[in-house]
Amino acid sequence: MSFSDEEVERYARHLVLREVGGPGQQKLKAARVLIVGAGGLGAPAALYLAAAGVGRITLVDPDTVALSNLQRQVLYATADEGRSKVEAAEARLTALNPHVEVFSILAHLEAANARALIAGHDLVLDGTDDFATRFAVNAACVAEGITLVSGAIGRWTGQVGVFGGRPCYQCLVPEIPPDAETCSVVGVVGALAGVIGSMMALEAVKLLTGAGEPLTGRLLIYDALAAEVRTVRIGADPECPVCGRDVSPDNG
Repeated sequence: MSFSDEEVERYARHLVLREVGGPGQQKLKAARVLIVGAGGLGAPAALYLAAAGVGRITLVDPDTVALSNLQRQVLYATADEGRSKVEAAEARLTALNPHVEVFSILAHLEAANARALIAGHDLVLDGTDDFATRFAVNAACVAEGITLVSGAIGRWTGQVGVFGGRPCYQCLVPEIPPDAETCSVVGVVGALAGVIGSMMALEAVKLLTGAGEPLTGRLLIYDALAAEVRTVRIGADPECPVCGRDVSPDNG
């Protein structure tokens, strides 16, 4: 897989990195990444992955752009209000990097369609804000054997984790919390979405190129108010209904 002169110039800062270089950039160009949710986390993650030269990016989201999104979803402009997020995102990402194929799917990912949407990708990023969707994404990733980069934010706190088999996301969150609240209820500082979404993109670049140590089996927690970061290990739950020892791959 060769690069044009324009691509060599575009990716020059990657090509001189020992951990990426030409081979790593070729891996990025060959990669197929699915981003579930084109909102606060998916927006910055998509921008950085398109800029990085990920060859094929697919975005899944059922929503349209609202003015209240623009405080943190920097992928969109005021003129995009009322437009489907995936359509606006596809146009913006293609304008950012014409060497990247961008596909938009205007749909709500759920248990019934999750495996069909996820199959065939090398990596999945989940930045959605409801647990039912997160559980569906996780179960499909485990069933398909695809690594999941998961992010979440609320108020002033964000987290990023990487799940590649066991433990899976449902080992971390066994059941939907009874008091689960979205950002529309509890609020969120806009720049936090940029921090966590960028971290998700960074983990994706590491996973795709083989650089460094990804957060596999670990959860990074960022407290923006205290300016503190901590990382905790996630244990595999032997009773997990998705990846537990008694669950066969076909039933995952």
